Amino acid sequence: MTTTQTLPRTVTPTPPPSRRRRRAAPGARLWQASPLTYLALVIGSVLSVFPIVWSFIIASRDNSAVYEMPPTPGGKLFENIDRMLANEDAAFLYGLVNSAVVSSVVTISVIFFSTLAGFAFAKLKFRGSNALLLVIILTMMVPTQLGIIPLYLMMVELGWTGTLQAVIVPFLVQGFGVFMMRQYAMSAISDELIEAARLDGCSTWRVYWNVVLPALRPAAAVLGLLTFMQTWNEFLWPFVVLTPDTPTVQYSLKILSSGLYQTDYVALFAGTALATLPLLIVFIIFGRQIIGGIMEGAVKS
Repeated sequence: MTTTQTLPRTVTPTPPPSRRRRRAAPGARLWQASPLTYLALVIGSVLSVFPIVWSFIIASRDNSAVYEMPPTPGGKLFENIDRMLANEDAAFLYGLVNSAVVSSVVTISVIFFSTLAGFAFAKLKFRGSNALLLVIILTMMVPTQLGIIPLYLMMVELGWTGTLQAVIVPFLVQGFGVFMMRQYAMSAISDELIEAARLDGCSTWRVYWNVVLPALRPAAAVLGLLTFMQTWNEFLWPFVVLTPDTPTVQYSLKILSSGLYQTDYVALFAGTALATLPLLIVFIIFGRQIIGGIMEGAVKS
């Protein structure tokens, strides 16, 4: 009878976790921010914020200190604002309210019709969808300035000159919004989700309201911000079709800048600072939703 001896197995000691080499993923270094990236972000932030800060600083001085460099804050901000609001020709508060009404109505309408049409082009099958989408894309290629004369003649025929309908109705639907929602709906909403809602007995309207609209909410927030900013800053068309009796905020700023003998730059900058505040408030309130929509769209793409 022979006995077999088993040799002891040598176990190589493993280094402690702190000494192990951590190998980064192949694409991890791509997302590491370098000092140059931070420097570029700081420079971009300063260049973006400086005009707003400069407007508030000039609004707190008098006209003799407008051209001083560097600008230093003064103590006449509220005095200059009161003087600007007291200008009856500009009617700044009235223009501020008109711009808020016009921008809100146009933004809500663009979001509603864009999400509805985007859902139809992305998920519904109907004859002529490609031709209609091509027409919408072609409308995006035509500059707004080319349509001012026929659009103004149309407003004259309707009797809408000098009224807010003239700056609201032509912009209730925008081709860019329809195209944007169509592209987002194609990737954000699956066909299986639509079919499941159909099997549950949902109509097309209920599918849109309960399934499609919540899925399109991040992109709709981005579209809403862009539309609100574009409508709020619109100057050319309101200047053509409106009158000083029914101004928007940009029209009121134009009246402030056209003094008879000299321009009151302090009052103009005070109005500019006040006109910027609603945009800042909208971005602060909806900023998280907007940034989330941008990031979600980037991940999906």
